[in-house]
Amino acid sequence: MFKKRLITDRLVKLVENFPVVVVSGARQVGKSTLLKHVFPDIHSVVFDPVNDLAGARTDPDIFLDNYPAPLILDEIQYAPEIVPAIKRRVDREQKNGMYILTGSQQWSVMKNVAESLAGRAVFMDLSGFALPEITQQSSERSWIDKWLESPDAFIKNPPQRLKIKRTVYEQIWRGWLPRADFLDEGLIQTFYRGYMQTYLERDVRMVSDISALDELGKFTQLISALTAQEINYSELGRDIGITPQTSKRWLNILRSTFQWFEISAYSGNTIKRISGKTKGYFSDTGLVCMLNYISTPAALGGHPMIGALFETAVIGEIRKLLSIVPAAGMYHWRSHSKAEVDLILERNGILYPIEIKLTSNPAKKDTTGITVFRKTYPKLKIARGLVVCPCEKFIKISETDYAIPWDSR
Repeated sequence: MFKKRLITDRLVKLVENFPVVVVSGARQVGKSTLLKHVFPDIHSVVFDPVNDLAGARTDPDIFLDNYPAPLILDEIQYAPEIVPAIKRRVDREQKNGMYILTGSQQWSVMKNVAESLAGRAVFMDLSGFALPEITQQSSERSWIDKWLESPDAFIKNPPQRLKIKRTVYEQIWRGWLPRADFLDEGLIQTFYRGYMQTYLERDVRMVSDISALDELGKFTQLISALTAQEINYSELGRDIGITPQTSKRWLNILRSTFQWFEISAYSGNTIKRISGKTKGYFSDTGLVCMLNYISTPAALGGHPMIGALFETAVIGEIRKLLSIVPAAGMYHWRSHSKAEVDLILERNGILYPIEIKLTSNPAKKDTTGITVFRKTYPKLKIARGLVVCPCEKFIKISETDYAIPWDSR
């Protein structure tokens, strides 16, 4: 069963206006399925790490003669030798929509393709499902886009909630990968165990020469338990006997294969002492639950990780929604006195503070971090704040701040 993706219209527009489009993202986020449904008439070739399909690696020019444009080349990281040949054909024919490339590794795809096809290719990332994709109730514009454009208009006409059939706990536990969305609950953990094994044996080996995959697996489990926390690189891996240098290298592998992302700390132009540490997030909460032996949605109730998992889910959701609208800077903020704001968005010189709370009854106390942030930067343009939580409706909870349901549309 195919579900329409939020980036579909943008993808079509890019293909119409550029000769090469590169779609990258983690394993099994739906890259191939998306392209198959959006461009059913374009021939697709899926590369393999073992077999040199039709001589693509040994003689890329003959390969492209046999597979003329327009052409979809899936998992391009397995045949990087073909990229210079693509460049020559693009320069010679100068047509839009010639090649659509996909890949699961930033190092292999983004770096090499970007350098070889500079000025000829555009790039877009695909993540797991967002809530509007799961429910297939997407609006023309997302709630975060409307909020960033005009909080005043947003307040006068707040968004409706999506009709989600699952509880908050079940959705977090199930995760966001398309395959997991369709599976019976009893198969979810089995799916993620297989996903993790394949990821280590195929994706990781592609980006780095690591023989100790078991140790990397333990490190991945360790880092998953640190989702939604500030990262202390000097202490990473200490519990399992890994040096800080190795921890950094392995964390870069997780980042380059789209399993991990980070948000920088906001500083502004204040002399007050603040934390400059980045905050890290695991990309899929379902995988985090499997790695931390959380066997059912009900087990999340009262679990020490539930707050971090909810924050991870909301931050991930906002990132997905922002991928289809004009760019916005993403930061977190924490003062020396431990006051913090989970997320600060920046657009057009205005800062939009957002707190994330796992509560169905948001109150003024949940805006304490936003209040301290305003007092710390009295000269900056700071918009009204939001508290994203599993509440029933959009409500005002302080003089300047509002609570919004996490499943708004």
